[in-house]
This record gives sequence, C-alpha cells and structure tokens, in this order.
Amino acid sequence: MAFDYDLFVIGAGSGGVRASRIASGFGARVAVAEEFRVGGTCVIRGCVPKKLLVYASHFSEDFESAEGFGWTVGERTFDWKTLIANKDAEIDRLEGLYNQTLAGAGVETLRGRAVVTGPNSVRMGEKTYSAEKILIAVGGWPQMPDVPGIEHAITSNEALHLEDLPKRIVIVGGGYIAVEFAGIFKGMGADVVQLYRGEQILRGFDDDLRNRLAKEMRAKGIDLRVGCNVTAIEKTKAGVLLTLTDGTTLEADTVMYATGRTPNTKGLGLETAGVETASSGAIKVDAYSRTNVASVFAVGDVTDRVQLTPVAIKEGHAFALTEFNNTPVSTEHDAIPSAVFSQPPIGTVGLTEAEARDKFTAIEIYESDFRPMKHTLGGSAERAYTKLIVDTATGKVVGAHMIGLDAAEIIQGVGIAVKAGLTKTQFDATVAVHPSSAEEFVLMRNPRP
Repeated sequence: MAFDYDLFVIGAGSGGVRASRIASGFGARVAVAEEFRVGGTCVIRGCVPKKLLVYASHFSEDFESAEGFGWTVGERTFDWKTLIANKDAEIDRLEGLYNQTLAGAGVETLRGRAVVTGPNSVRMGEKTYSAEKILIAVGGWPQMPDVPGIEHAITSNEALHLEDLPKRIVIVGGGYIAVEFAGIFKGMGADVVQLYRGEQILRGFDDDLRNRLAKEMRAKGIDLRVGCNVTAIEKTKAGVLLTLTDGTTLEADTVMYATGRTPNTKGLGLETAGVETASSGAIKVDAYSRTNVASVFAVGDVTDRVQLTPVAIKEGHAFALTEFNNTPVSTEHDAIPSAVFSQPPIGTVGLTEAEARDKFTAIEIYESDFRPMKHTLGGSAERAYTKLIVDTATGKVVGAHMIGLDAAEIIQGVGIAVKAGLTKTQFDATVAVHPSSAEEFVLMRNPRP
C-alpha cells in the first residue's frame, strides 16, 4: 500500500521535532502537525520563558549584593510589560529557528489539529492523510482540580502572559513549577503565598533538599503553608477570595494553580485506532516507544514516563534510529540529571537517600553545608548544601544532590559521573576547582555518622 507519508508526527514539541528531523535525515517522508506553535511546551510556555523570568527576578537580590562589592546602585524600577515583551520576542525568534530546522531537514509542517482516525490515518479538518507510522508527541497540559470557582484561577500558561504583575499572588501546589513561580513573583516584588496540601514541598526529591528549600523560601519572605489547600474561589472586585481547608480566607489579586500536568490525549482519537491508554490518559508504550498498535508510537510527556524536555528529545531520537535506521535504541530512564530553578536552585541526579536505603543493604552519606563565596561580601545569609549517597558494598556514588548558587549548572557534570557508575574513591581522586561551590563534590571525606 502506498502511503502519503512514511511518518506522520502529531505535535511539534521537543520530542516530535527531534524525531521528525532525524527520521527525515534517514530518507523518510515526514510530516509534522502542530495546532499551536512549533517548539512545544518547553520553548513556548515552559522551561525557556520561565527561566528568562527567573533571571529577571534575581536582579532584586543582585542589586542588594552589589553594594558589598563596592558598587553604588541608584534608583531602580521594574517594568513587567517590558520583560514580557522582550520574552515574547525571544520566543518568536526561537520558534523561527525551529521552523527553519524542520524545513531544512525536509520535514513538511502542517498547521492545525490532527486527530487519529485509524492505525495508519490522520485527519486534519476535512483532509485525511495516510502514514506507515504515526508518532504521538503532544505533551502534557496543566491539571486543574475540581474546586468551586476554579475558572477564576490561572496556570503557568497564563502566568507567562499576565498583562500586569500581580501585587498579591497565591500559588497552589508544591512541585517544581510552583516553587519556581513563587520565587519569580517574589523576586519581582509581589507578596507571595504558596499553599501545598502535603507535608512538605517537592515530593519525590531528597528530603534534605526539600527541607532546606522550604526554609530558604520562608527566609526570603514567601508565606509557604503546607498541609493547607483551597476549598473555594470567589471572584471579587479586587481579585479573588480563597477559602482554605482550615476555614480561614485569603485575598489576592491572582491565584495560580501548579498542581501537576496530565497527558494531552483528550479528543485525539486514539481509541479509534485501538491505542491503549492509562487511566490518566497516558499512552502505554514499551522501551522502544511502541504502543499496542504496531504502526503507532509515542514519546515525551504524553507517555508520562519522565516529564523532562531532554528525555523527550532522547526518546524521539531513539525512535527515529530504531524505526528508520534499523538501529534499535531504547532510552534509559535512570540517573537522569534534573534541576529546579527555585531560589536557591536545586540540582539532583540518581537516588534520594530514602530510595537508596530501600534498594541497598548499607549506604554512606557525605554532605557539606557552606556559605557560597559570592554571599560573603554580598551579605546574603543564603547557604548551599551538597550531598553524595554511596552504596557501601560497591563504593559507587548512586545519588548526588545540591541546593545553592549554580546548582543547576554544576549537576550536569556530576550527572556524567553518576551515570558512569564512578566510585566515591574516584570522586576523591579528582582535583578540585578552587574556589568554587562545585569543588565540594570532590572534597567530602567523612561520612555522616
């Protein structure tokens, strides 16, 4: 049977773009459909614009620190509209580069919503396309709870496009998106209250990092309340009025929910092709991103394996190598370095202490608590903390964690060592870069009692 395309990709985000480009490079006829903007969550409404806002929010502290280094900083003001306009211009530039990349690779980009109509067919509007293989890479979408008045709340999507900077904002959630936006808005001068129903923020991260971040956030003036949630939202002339689980109320200009993301499969027509999904909507796949339907595949957040952009890129690349270059490659999902651009930031790779205790008979913990050099003259009381987790039987470093200045940059190099299975002895044999915060990872000598 002759198909219109060898590969039809639904979703031009990180995973879909990588898979399209690599498959086309192997000679496949490829089309990618996108209903919004090319670049996906990361480039358009996720990590890229969010980190630009993180950079912007840091200046309030940097101006204060500058005086300790001899700089006289005069009157300063912040203009939210200028920041958002400049951010939007950068996102436009990046989207243009993505479009150029696809066109240069010979991939046809189709604008509009694509719906699966069978194992080898996709419909866009009134037109149906056939394809030997279909790749689903539509990512995830913010999840909103069933709370009366939830229609008055925003998500991270809208937070990136607010017309004005809110003077008072309540952020609901305890994950990385919630703590990042709490730091962003606080750094820009807003009064921030963060509510989380659990006992501590950043569930799934190492407990030492969770506890230290909560302490630092409170020290910076963020009103962080755990064991607390919203039961109702009421629209007012001034903004919103929230009723909390303890019976009290809270007024704010804006309430933002960051309570998780779900696979964006609703209305995609997967059931028409017989593709199996989990109760969450996530597409079930094997190690090679294959669904139960031989011609349909899925990568990235829509599979709910690991919701990270670099993971989606790895999965898309592995898919293209496997299916169009006869080189079977499965993406490994262990020892993945990740960062939280909180304030202070977090870098982590490998097992948490709790996970390591469950997996190994005996472990050793090495840690260092210190004040980064920049803060000694800058005047900030913010501290940094590094931690290594070692399997006693093999001596291998199975987890590395850091909170503090430059943690996100530092963890990338440490991640290579943990992924390679290096031992604590090999860490110790590495010469330190001095003076730096990164050197702590090779200077910790005595295990925690």
